[in-house]
Amino acid sequence: MTRVTAVAAVEPFEAFFRDEYARLCQALLLLTGDRFEAEDVAQEAMTKVLERWDRVRQMDSPSGYLLRAALNVYRNRLRRLRVRTRRVFAEAPASDRGPSVDEQEDVRRALATLPASQREVLILVDWLDLGSDEAGRVLDLSANAVRVRLHRARTALRESLGDAR
Repeated sequence: MTRVTAVAAVEPFEAFFRDEYARLCQALLLLTGDRFEAEDVAQEAMTKVLERWDRVRQMDSPSGYLLRAALNVYRNRLRRLRVRTRRVFAEAPASDRGPSVDEQEDVRRALATLPASQREVLILVDWLDLGSDEAGRVLDLSANAVRVRLHRARTALRESLGDAR
């Protein structure tokens, strides 16, 4: 696609954006109850429409496609949040009494000695059960960088706490 053709294809989207964005944000505000969440979902939905603009602009109702995309974005966010919540707040088995207070304090002290970048990765991957790809997206790192920091953090904790823990 040449530069002139690309600009010509974007101009109708800009008009669509101007016409639809405020209305979409208002609808999403009613759905989410949070202005920032509504705007974030609206922006992500508009991005999806722009990526498919050649097909969407030829549809009978590009606005309907936009609303469906926004609802799908919102539902996916809720679904991911429910999964994470279940993981974080899942009941521990009855036999798991947890570490003693002294052990907890030892772990807190050891965590405090880690650089913030390693501590962040450790918490996201080991405590919140995120994969290295997902943790990388959260921290704006490559999955490989996450794994390297995680390895360093675990090694430092093992040295600090000893292999028995």
